[in-house]
Amino acid sequence: MILSVPNVSEGRRLDVIASIAGAIRRVPGARLLDSSSDVSHNRSVFTIAGERGPITGAAMALVERAVADIDLRTHRGEHPRLGAVDVVPFVPLAGASMEDCITLAREVGAAIAERFLIPVYLYEEAATSPARTHLEHIRRGQFEGLAAKMMTPGWAPDFGPPAPHPTAGATIVGARMPLIAYNINLATGRIEVARRVASAVRSSGGGLRYVKAMAVTLHHRGIVQVSMNLTNYRETPIIQVFETVKREAARDGVSILESEIVGLVPAAALAGTTARELRLKDLGSDRIIENTLKDAR
Repeated sequence: MILSVPNVSEGRRLDVIASIAGAIRRVPGARLLDSSSDVSHNRSVFTIAGERGPITGAAMALVERAVADIDLRTHRGEHPRLGAVDVVPFVPLAGASMEDCITLAREVGAAIAERFLIPVYLYEEAATSPARTHLEHIRRGQFEGLAAKMMTPGWAPDFGPPAPHPTAGATIVGARMPLIAYNINLATGRIEVARRVASAVRSSGGGLRYVKAMAVTLHHRGIVQVSMNLTNYRETPIIQVFETVKREAARDGVSILESEIVGLVPAAALAGTTARELRLKDLGSDRIIENTLKDAR
């Protein structure tokens, strides 16, 4: 059993999101466990589980629909993106190894490039060079800067053409361990506060290990957000991240409104804390990976 968590650059057009979800559901043996969309980020995250064949079919079906319906030349959103299908990670679950996911990432990456003529970069455990291990390094410059980036030494894609797809950009495919997409909304509209907090909490700024963070404005709510990826929740627990953001925001006289998990989360990630303590919204039992897998059988 393998988990795939594709991120697609569309979070506003409900018909497009539903079309992509429908394409996944039509693949025999593939289980769509969750679909989460964000208007400000203009991004959707699909969580899919299955064995090797079905998970491959689901990934290809998702790319086919997204490339047909998304044009990055007119796409705007708060979240950085390189492609219409921005990132496709594979995560080992029961009976699967990281090596299985690395092999699968390379096979699916090559298939996406060949079928859709989209440049593909491999990242994390599937990366072919140290410069491509981290997602943010590959995504730097975004879609708008991709053509120039691909012409610089060291940035030819792992698969596919040497120039961006005109509407779909490039896709990043990889293998990794479970990751928690975790956002904390602050009770202020001052983006400079969120930027300072994000800088203080992320590992690259000398903050917490295994935390990636950026500041986002939620225009439709008039507030700001610290948007994070927690890449090792065992070493840096989610409650530690929450308390650090709370403490840093308080230095500017700002409190936390709420926090949210995008997609699903392993049960072990919430050990030692509660949804109330984290001010989590919309955290039912169906947000736990193990519960969702059990219900989907």
